[in-house]
Amino acid sequence: MSATLPPLSRRRFVKLLAGGACALVIGIPLAAEAAAPDAPDAPLPAALLGDDLHALGAYVRIDGDGNVVIGIRDPDTGTGLSTALARLIADELDADWNQVSVVPLGLGVAVRDGKPAWIYGHQRGGTGDAIPAAWADLRQAGAVARYLITQAAARRLGVPAERLRCQAGVVVAPDGRRFAYGSLVEAAGQIDLPTQPLPLKTPDRFTLIGQSAGDVDARAIVTGQTRYAIDHHEAEELVAVLLRCPWPDGALASIDAAPALAVKGVVKVVPLTPEPNLQPGQTLGAPAVAVLAADTWSALQGRAQLKVVWKPGSGDDSAALEQQALALLDNKDATGQRVRNDGDVDAAGKKAARRLEATYVQPWLAHATPEPMNCLAHVEKDRATLVVPTQAPQQAWAVVQRLTGLAPDRIEIRVPRVGGGYGRRLDHDYVAEAVMLAKAADKPVRLLWTREDDLAHDYYRPAVAQKLGAIIDRKRNILAWTQRTAGASALARRGVPDDRLWTSELGADQLPAGLVPNYRSDWYGLASSLPRGPQRAMPHLSNAFAVESFVDEIAHALKEDPLDTRLHLLGPARQIPLAGGRSLDVGRLLNVLQLVADRIGWKQNWLHSVNGLGLACWHVDGTYVAHAIETSLNGNTLSIERAVCAVDVGRAINPLGLEGQVAGATLDALGTALNLAVSFKNGQVQQKSYKDYPLATMAQLPNEVEVITVPGGDRPPAGASFLAMPTAAPALANAVFRVSAVRVRRLPLMRELVRML
Repeated sequence: MSATLPPLSRRRFVKLLAGGACALVIGIPLAAEAAAPDAPDAPLPAALLGDDLHALGAYVRIDGDGNVVIGIRDPDTGTGLSTALARLIADELDADWNQVSVVPLGLGVAVRDGKPAWIYGHQRGGTGDAIPAAWADLRQAGAVARYLITQAAARRLGVPAERLRCQAGVVVAPDGRRFAYGSLVEAAGQIDLPTQPLPLKTPDRFTLIGQSAGDVDARAIVTGQTRYAIDHHEAEELVAVLLRCPWPDGALASIDAAPALAVKGVVKVVPLTPEPNLQPGQTLGAPAVAVLAADTWSALQGRAQLKVVWKPGSGDDSAALEQQALALLDNKDATGQRVRNDGDVDAAGKKAARRLEATYVQPWLAHATPEPMNCLAHVEKDRATLVVPTQAPQQAWAVVQRLTGLAPDRIEIRVPRVGGGYGRRLDHDYVAEAVMLAKAADKPVRLLWTREDDLAHDYYRPAVAQKLGAIIDRKRNILAWTQRTAGASALARRGVPDDRLWTSELGADQLPAGLVPNYRSDWYGLASSLPRGPQRAMPHLSNAFAVESFVDEIAHALKEDPLDTRLHLLGPARQIPLAGGRSLDVGRLLNVLQLVADRIGWKQNWLHSVNGLGLACWHVDGTYVAHAIETSLNGNTLSIERAVCAVDVGRAINPLGLEGQVAGATLDALGTALNLAVSFKNGQVQQKSYKDYPLATMAQLPNEVEVITVPGGDRPPAGASFLAMPTAAPALANAVFRVSAVRVRRLPLMRELVRML
């Protein structure tokens, strides 16, 4: 970017405590707090628009031509956050959207009593909570900027500000005179900030919120102009690639670096060892040897020449872990952890007219982000600067601070558009590697992972096996439900108490909890040295597949329409209390289920079409989703003819962006269910490239995902970055059963379907 914007003065930097320790939200000004002696400056980054930019809060700058620069605090991993957050601010500002430019803010950190104070409050992307957090605070940033503009116009006109109105970047006086924002911003910048939070717009006054807009970065992305972190360079940088131990818990036995150092361009060879007593994702994932060179080609050639001997680790085998899990599920005397226990399942068994059981197995998964892990790090004596694709800048900062000991505000983290996250970039092993190497080299280091590195050294979603049981009475009601789940928790060794490790794999309130009078859920944890971590839609992805597939099996056993079985299980519209003061709105869940059924023509086609139809529904943190899938089968060739998804997220900030998220998540989930699995032999990953970990082809996926967005009414917005993930796979499996009579209980689906046909 061409110019650096001047920082806000200490007088104009204002804060609002955000409820958590050391949490600050900026751009929601209260003048009474503006002069706090420890309040840091909060500059927007450089902008591409003009040089005459005036600060109207930490998030908004306007130039003399009326061009508006809005800073976005949360990393955009492809979820459309840059557009949605900007429109929240722009709507309250009454900006002309055609004059708005959006820039990423990067990490906002200051010092308060020697500790980090997060300037922008919430800074996480792709986790489903950025929009709800922004709805609670970011609109004030736009309201404050509009207030300052309006006050400047009122002084110029000599009329009360209450008599003025703003629209599309213009202040309109009662007599019809109009003043463009650009003509007022210099004066507005001299006006004192309001002493109290400002009233926000009522929904009837929204002009941008709820209206569709294209992604602000779309043109740059499709024309190749977007600069991801992997595209950034710094003068005198060295390029680093790592040869990592194939065993996560292995060790370096010996190294001969001479052949690598003989390669032209190679500058240094550095062994790296994980720091002890740290959680996964905060240090190296495995011991490694780094090759630093003048360019990427030399670094890779040098790595190929390294002579390294590794000491093997424990050598876990994914097939053996699966057998352990299945044995635990079949052993009624096995000791596990009771997650939920409603009613009396044992007593309900005495009234059983029918019992059903089924076991579902799902594999280990990699993230396979389009942009592999990378980090540009420059560590100097008194400061560190990083360009890094992260979903959580504050967690990345913690890694840098631990490795450098620098004061909180001496660490700068820039976060360009991120090339996919899916939970992988919530861990920061690659940041630790880059910082350690930058310190060792005393130069800027650009760390690059290859695709092979990325697949072989991930923090994987662990495999899970689930045994579900249902007790059905003489009136065909589901009287009791049991679920036994076994796997290696993704939260192991991450500072989570042992009695909470199940939370990465199960939801205590997941369906059909609360709908069945007698409900029991048990968790059986497996010990493993294999690296695990957060994954998109965890734990809903694995649980919805098992639960919604089993509901379909119950319907088949009872010779019922699967839609009718679900409607009967859900019952009438009502509120069911959940943990944390939340509730399950059964009416909203019924609505999305009925919408997809109607759209795909369920009642007309379920029994009479030669194709197969499948349904599934789920709820996630106050949001509701359902899928209907239509499939056809020609020999061994499966085709997904239609995919319909209905979502209810409350108020949609950008309906077009929401549709894109739902369609993208649906395709992601379908492709994952069809093809993807990671396996380990002797502790080593067997998948090395996309050839071994085949993403779905266009031919395998539907031409279109039909998205139905439920109007939100007055409900606040909820996140939707992974909402459409859980129900796509079970709806697909249920449709496959209808077209093939093959019940797929093990993923990936295509491998199992071909085996069973």
